[in-house]
Amino acid sequence: MKKLLLTFFAVLLIASLTACGSGTASSSKGSKEGGSITIAVSGDPDVLNPNYASDRVTLTIQQALFAPLFYISGRKVIPALADKLTVSKDQKTYKLILKKNLKWQDGKPLTAKDVVFTINTILDPKQNSDLRGNFVFNNEPVKAVALDNQTVQFTLPTVAPSFQLNLEQLFPIPQHVFANESNLQKSTKNNHPIGSGPYQFVTYKPGQYVELKRFDGYYAGKPHLDKVVFQIAKDQNAANLGLQNGSIQLKAIQPEDVANVTGKGNVDVVSYPEYRLNYATFNENVPAFKNKTFRQAISYALNREDIIKSAYGSNKYAVPASSIFTSDVKFQDTNVQTYPYNLTKAKQLLDQSKVDKKKPFTILYLNNNKAQESIALYFQQQFKKIGLNLQLKPTDPAAFTNIELDRKSTADGILLNGYIMGPEADTYKMLFQSASQYNYANYHNAALDKVWDTASVETNQTKRFAEYDQIQKQLADDAVLYPISYDDALFAISKNYGGIDAAKPQPVTILRDLSKLYLK
Repeated sequence: MKKLLLTFFAVLLIASLTACGSGTASSSKGSKEGGSITIAVSGDPDVLNPNYASDRVTLTIQQALFAPLFYISGRKVIPALADKLTVSKDQKTYKLILKKNLKWQDGKPLTAKDVVFTINTILDPKQNSDLRGNFVFNNEPVKAVALDNQTVQFTLPTVAPSFQLNLEQLFPIPQHVFANESNLQKSTKNNHPIGSGPYQFVTYKPGQYVELKRFDGYYAGKPHLDKVVFQIAKDQNAANLGLQNGSIQLKAIQPEDVANVTGKGNVDVVSYPEYRLNYATFNENVPAFKNKTFRQAISYALNREDIIKSAYGSNKYAVPASSIFTSDVKFQDTNVQTYPYNLTKAKQLLDQSKVDKKKPFTILYLNNNKAQESIALYFQQQFKKIGLNLQLKPTDPAAFTNIELDRKSTADGILLNGYIMGPEADTYKMLFQSASQYNYANYHNAALDKVWDTASVETNQTKRFAEYDQIQKQLADDAVLYPISYDDALFAISKNYGGIDAAKPQPVTILRDLSKLYLK
């Protein structure tokens, strides 16, 4: 799923991690300054601008180029560019204070005006930022003003519990670069991004690599490595060979790759909670999937334990899922309808649905994802057991993205995907509200749309719990998607590198702060 992806969403840290091997030194004692690291990513970045970045590849590269206001570690907040955030007694006015002497990578000062500019461009409907909904409450936008070079004041139209977390995950962009650009998303300035992260842009060769160099003015201190190269490796088998022969030193991997890369390469493997939901969504643009009874029938024909075993070989790195929320969301309700495996029930509901059994259906998945291929084959097998024909449609990442973002597409009946949305429940609405660009199920429920909006500004925690509980139960009862598993993340890194603990493994982007990695 491109929007992981989302989001902006989801620059979320891990509370704990488990490392296999010896590559997790937490200090730079005995480190060599200089050198480089090559990191494999699965495709080309989209737009190297935080107002628009949301797919896994772009967010991974962005994490090196740009710094956020804060980092989120589980449900804890860690200051980055920001020094602190205070809130008024009526919870409608926030003051953000930046660290002193912050710099952009071109040497210009990073000030409160940049933060205000970033918010205002996000809020400008003409700029088409997916983040806009994070800063609009009761159809009114947040107002931001710079009180001085270090201080930004935000005034909310109403009390909104979701505002703080959405703000804390914001990545400022430079006003002096984009001030005169009429379309930030398509601006040529994105071709040579100027950020505030540990590494600055050097060059981008589409289909080949993105090269970055050390930024000595980074707020958290000069990075150890001189250079970071993100190698675009669409062929995952070739990329894994790169891990084995040493041409690639860091790469996210799948569970089935662990034995191979560790057995043949000089690498350690690190696993950690990614708070990711792996799921299958039903496309209601396809007439049969508009039928709730049909969606429920399919759900009963599937077995999560079997799917996990098919995809990963064991349940070591994934557990069966139930809610649309992951465990980092405090409103998660695991006591929702899960459609336990029952072929008899599936066949009964299929007959009741009156869907034409002779018509073939399609399952869409990424052609470079072995786990998704295994899941798709399992779905095909189970469809056959209830008398249905499911055709496999492996698709390259670019075409996959175009299909999933087309709100009129009928190219798939079922789409295999996953998301990491972070701990704020409000961000999940972009996947389920009727008018959302990322409503991949093309599910429409006007009444539930209103509950999402009400929950985002509800200050009574008991009522907010009840509203999000209603949302989870309704989506489960309607079988909008089939939650498969909550997955851990894995990456392999050359044993020549230390500082992994300090760099902080995290969802989506592999590591939080590449400045902490060093050559041993």
